[in-house]
Amino acid sequence: MREKLTDMLEDASNDLSGLARLVVQEAYDQWKDLDKRIEWCDERINAHVKDDAQAKAAKELVGVGPVTASAVVATVGDFNQFKNGAQFGAWLGLTPRQNSSGGKNSLGGITKRGDMYLRMLLIQGAKSAVMTAHKRSDPISKWLYELREKSGWQKAAVAMANKNARILWAIMTKGSCFDPRHVSVKPACPTTAMA
Repeated sequence: MREKLTDMLEDASNDLSGLARLVVQEAYDQWKDLDKRIEWCDERINAHVKDDAQAKAAKELVGVGPVTASAVVATVGDFNQFKNGAQFGAWLGLTPRQNSSGGKNSLGGITKRGDMYLRMLLIQGAKSAVMTAHKRSDPISKWLYELREKSGWQKAAVAMANKNARILWAIMTKGSCFDPRHVSVKPACPTTAMA
């Protein structure tokens, strides 16, 4: 479009009036100025991620880029305010609504409560991860690819966003690095000694 606009403005033989040409030139100049401002913001965000250990750790997740990593760290602050990763995912509105009755569990769509901006960033990043999962061989990508084939890409994207929220909570509270090959194991139930 930039090329077409430049050609259109430079072509004196087209039917564009002088006033229309001025308006289009002004809009084009604003567009270029906006691009420069966005580039400046991207540079600041990348510098923040480079300098902040938490943002750098968050950026390691598949589907979490510099903008999401920076926003999560800046918005949440202390991840220890959440009891576990599931509570953090629920706070973001990434957990399914439950309509349970008479011992029957029925899950609906996500609650969409919590921080709309962070939820949107995590879901957008997860959509990218879903669409490229077939190119990676780590356990999460394999799980994601299978889920996409079984449930569709939209449900897979929300599930991935929720998984990323849980992983973010874990790496932020434990101070560990993200390992894409890590397979979580539920802790064994404590056995009680019988007398």
